[in-house]
Formats: sequence, structure tokens, C-alpha cells
Amino acid sequence: MTKTYDKLVRDKIPQRLKKKGLVAVTRIAEENEYWQKLKAKLVEEVREFLKEEKKEEIVDLLEVIEAICVYKKFDKRELAGRKSEKARQRGKFRKRIILEKIG
Repeated sequence: MTKTYDKLVRDKIPQRLKKKGLVAVTRIAEENEYWQKLKAKLVEEVREFLKEEKKEEIVDLLEVIEAICVYKKFDKRELAGRKSEKARQRGKFRKRIILEKIG
């Protein structure tokens, strides 16, 4: 039984499938396709987390976010600085504040 996926997978997935005796047909994405597949993978992983709310799904999200940062050449230190600055200016999400209206 053949199943078609056409999605971005982790680097070791083809090897793992081969060890299970399965034949995986793969290819390397070109630049624009890779970027599109990364965005699709981000949406996929968010949906999976919303469905299951497990640590494993957060790990997958973080991995995709890291791949996006590498692809977009985002400096991790700069991002950390921006994150800290935004938290300093606007706060975080720890106080559970719900904005209901602005009058």
C-alpha cells in the first residue's frame, strides 16, 4: 500500500523508515519550496499541539521554529534580546489577563 505525503520531514525519517523495511521516495526541496514547506510544517505542528497538548508537540514546534530561524538567518541572540525587550515593555502572558473591552 502506497501513501503520498509531499511534506517536510525530519532528517532521519527516511533512515528510520528503511530500518522498518519500508521504501521512502524522497527529494531535496529547493529554496522557495523549502520555505513554503517550513510554514506548512509550522501550521501542522501547531494543530497537533492544539489537538494533543503534549510536551512532544511543543518539542516539534520548537524544532520547526529553529529551522525557520536558520533559514531566515535570524540571530538567536538578537531574537532573545528582542524577546526580553518586548517582555519588559509589554509584559509576558503569565498573569492570565483577558482584555474584554476598550472604552
